[in-house]
Amino acid sequence: MAVEIKVPEMGESVAEATVVRWLKAAGEAVAAGEPLVELETDKVNLEVPSPVAGVLEAQRQGEGATVAVGDLLATVTEGTSAPQPASPLPPPEPAASSTPAAAARPPAPPAPPSVPLPAPTLPPPAAPTVRQQARAEGIDLSRLTGSGPGGRIQRQDLPAAQSGGTAAEALEADEPVERQPMSRRRLTIARRLVEAQHTAAMLTTFNEVDMSRVMAIRSQYKDAFKERHGVALGFMSFFTRATVEALKAFPRLNAEIAGEEIWLKRYYHIGVAVSTDEGLVVPVIRHADRLSFAEIEREIQRLAKRARERQLTIADLRGGTFTITNGGVFGSLFSTPILNQPEVGILGMHTIQERPVAVGGQVEVRPMMYLAVTYDHRIVDGAEAVQFLVHIKHQLESPERLLLEI
Repeated sequence: MAVEIKVPEMGESVAEATVVRWLKAAGEAVAAGEPLVELETDKVNLEVPSPVAGVLEAQRQGEGATVAVGDLLATVTEGTSAPQPASPLPPPEPAASSTPAAAARPPAPPAPPSVPLPAPTLPPPAAPTVRQQARAEGIDLSRLTGSGPGGRIQRQDLPAAQSGGTAAEALEADEPVERQPMSRRRLTIARRLVEAQHTAAMLTTFNEVDMSRVMAIRSQYKDAFKERHGVALGFMSFFTRATVEALKAFPRLNAEIAGEEIWLKRYYHIGVAVSTDEGLVVPVIRHADRLSFAEIEREIQRLAKRARERQLTIADLRGGTFTITNGGVFGSLFSTPILNQPEVGILGMHTIQERPVAVGGQVEVRPMMYLAVTYDHRIVDGAEAVQFLVHIKHQLESPERLLLEI
């Protein structure tokens, strides 16, 4: 019995995926629950297992193909071993007969030659954005040969197709160019950043924070903290707690615009941007207001590890109410973060740099960090955003107020 393997439901707002690679070849035996193919969505990668033991009969989608929920990926024939190809056998010799009637019987006519059925024609692999552009420009993708892996049609193939040439012919022959296809995650990141620019009235305000006291507390208690809780005391737990306190004081930064309504969220799911080889992801620390410093640090460590090992689930990424991004780990001194929609606020951290500052009428060298908060000006006023950032600054410059649990 052949069992159809289809693209499963992949979580909220995820409708399409890209076939990254097949883990089993056609004709190969598979066990129940064994992964057959790896799919990439804009949020996570996932493996699709076989529900039964048997043999992978056919791969219905090639690597690089764009598939939607419910599309057929493969068929598996239930069984325990791969079927052996049948060898053609010569027709049996007619049995000898001594009767005149048998001797006079005419031979059977030869069987007509078998005609192989044509293989199913699959649409050429292409990203949804490329398909949309092709439809808008009246381009038949089935007539193109893509320049990406596995014949994947890329955006640069389209203009050349209109002029009757190839993408390679559109480039100068004597200039070295390395073409790399954008992953589904990178394409989605690009699309969402552009959407955020076009739909939100984004504005950024800046301030700076003296990190002296936070750094002194970390230095004094880091060994005791790690011995007691089994995790290092980092900066992110301070910033997460300070952000939650500021969101409680200025709730419009913890909101969402839904049509003509403002949804003020009375819970605090803080997204923490994590950089991976495939782009930025934002796993969520759920109910951060209920967590101790040690619990926040453990959760950040867990999520960052899962992100870098490509093991995040949809549940790890959904439901954020406010995001923190730390460009300082890469040496960024100053930047303007972009909103992670539908959120209306994002806090940007930057590198700590010793700078001369005026303290009590004297010039002192202090470890300073620039902070930035980008907000949606449609519902957050400038004065409110400035006060929000000042509130975070005061929390961090008097970190005892954050009730650190040593």
